[in-house]
Amino acid sequence: MGWGCNPRGFSRGGSPPLPIAPGAGGGVYGVGVCVVGVGNPYKGCCFCGFVVVTRKLSPTGPVDPRELGIESLPYVGVIGGSGLYEAGFFDEFFEVQLHTPYGLPSDNVVVGRLGGEWVAFLPRHGRGHRYPPHRVPYRANVWALWALGVRVVVGVSAVGSLREDFAPGDFVVPDQFIDMTRGREYTFYDGPRVCHVQIGLEPFTEELRRLLIESASRFNRTHGGGCYVCIEGPRFSTRAESRVWRDVFGCDIIGMTLVPEINLVRELGMCYALLALVTDYDVWVPHQPVTAELVERVMGEKLDLARRVLVDVIPRIPKNLHERCGEVLRNACV
Repeated sequence: MGWGCNPRGFSRGGSPPLPIAPGAGGGVYGVGVCVVGVGNPYKGCCFCGFVVVTRKLSPTGPVDPRELGIESLPYVGVIGGSGLYEAGFFDEFFEVQLHTPYGLPSDNVVVGRLGGEWVAFLPRHGRGHRYPPHRVPYRANVWALWALGVRVVVGVSAVGSLREDFAPGDFVVPDQFIDMTRGREYTFYDGPRVCHVQIGLEPFTEELRRLLIESASRFNRTHGGGCYVCIEGPRFSTRAESRVWRDVFGCDIIGMTLVPEINLVRELGMCYALLALVTDYDVWVPHQPVTAELVERVMGEKLDLARRVLVDVIPRIPKNLHERCGEVLRNACV
């Protein structure tokens, strides 16, 4: 069981403590759910449910699976990065449009069957890459997955390499990060509930990382650790900046989307790990500077491998993994 909250504090069981939604104003807010109906029992119809949340307590529960026409909610969610706009590995699926307290997510959430289990998929940038990294609706994305029952999140991202031995085409499963972004919405706890979630020692869920490393290593050269420096974007680094990330900070890979995604996932007591695909050497290798075309091309060449990793790892994720991840909330709130 995870850690929940009540008006007197924390209690064993239930959901993680949640912030008061914007504009709650003493009433209730909700998550509107619209099933688009692709390959599901409600094909061709659209209906909406409403999950009521009091302004001070956790939700009464996630979306009822009966509202979606399925027997159980997805436990694992995948957030696809540049190039990975469609899951491409579901036997059957349908789309869900969620209206969260933080606006619409990047796209509809696709819920599909994989190995007999329901899994959620959301393209981080939206289909067609509509959102640049500094404009991704991270809070809406993470809240939407949580509301659908997801408790374990696997992110997939394109990254640049800051090390010669982390070559384009390699997978990296990072274990630390440095945040160099600015001006994003980093937390669900903007007040009046204030929480300081300590994830510094293990920002990525170690058990999930190990499973991801095992699966990725079966299909491609994989590096089982590394420090990810997250920059604001959307521009790429200057050569001077790239040298700082590499030589001063000692980082191994560079990207633009890890933060605040990882912060928000962990704030809701969920587990998180990242499958990063190296597409370039940033700009510290002067004869091979990064370009958007290069990133898309290398990602396209490796997408099938990334999907094979996901198909292999998702069924092996323990259904109680989130219990330990939720412990970060136990003493987090003031």
